[in-house]
Amino acid sequence: METTHPDPSATSTMQAKAGPGVRRYIAITGSIGVGKSTLTDFLCRTYRITPFFEPNDENPYLSDFYADMKTWAFRSQLFFLTHKFRIHQELDRTPGTVVQDRTIYEDAEIFARNLHLSGMMDDRDFSTYQELYRTILRSLRPPDLLIHLRCNPRTQRARIKLRGRQMEQDIPAAYLKKLGVLYEAWFEKFNASPKVVLETDKMDYLTDLVHRIDVLKEVERHLQ
Repeated sequence: METTHPDPSATSTMQAKAGPGVRRYIAITGSIGVGKSTLTDFLCRTYRITPFFEPNDENPYLSDFYADMKTWAFRSQLFFLTHKFRIHQELDRTPGTVVQDRTIYEDAEIFARNLHLSGMMDDRDFSTYQELYRTILRSLRPPDLLIHLRCNPRTQRARIKLRGRQMEQDIPAAYLKKLGVLYEAWFEKFNASPKVVLETDKMDYLTDLVHRIDVLKEVERHLQ
């Protein structure tokens, strides 16, 4: 795979549009395996901006959760929610432009809601979770740009297999489809930020110059 290097002109363009001392927050959303981390890395190397990644490797409940979702759902989601809140606080204090791989909105509106609808999180736990989420939400600054990634479940499963996280290998296709439905419903009603959709099934912004230019134009157009 070709390695892309930071484009000095792109970096200076982003800084010029943002202006000195201006904070900009780009959020990248989408289901498992749609390419969020790849896009985050691409934007960071292109613009030399600060990334904030999902704390998957830090979650002590995650492997247990994938093995027994009903037992561990509430504790795993509570971990993600509190750590995402900490990440939001950190990125809000970070100067310049930052980009986040998966937001706190997705934890609550997609993953926790899906667990509740699937019977993996009971009404009492979900109510407690939602009360905490709504309290946190009142203190958050929304993104300046939300980039939503989509691809079909077959592509998702291929990417999940390729990246080789053992705990993800047995995720059912039905689970990914349910997440996709909830993502689209949430994205449709989300109106706190400007939004961009990227269909990533055949998009290669790492090695394809046309795709790369298209992505950068979309980002810069919304951050003027």
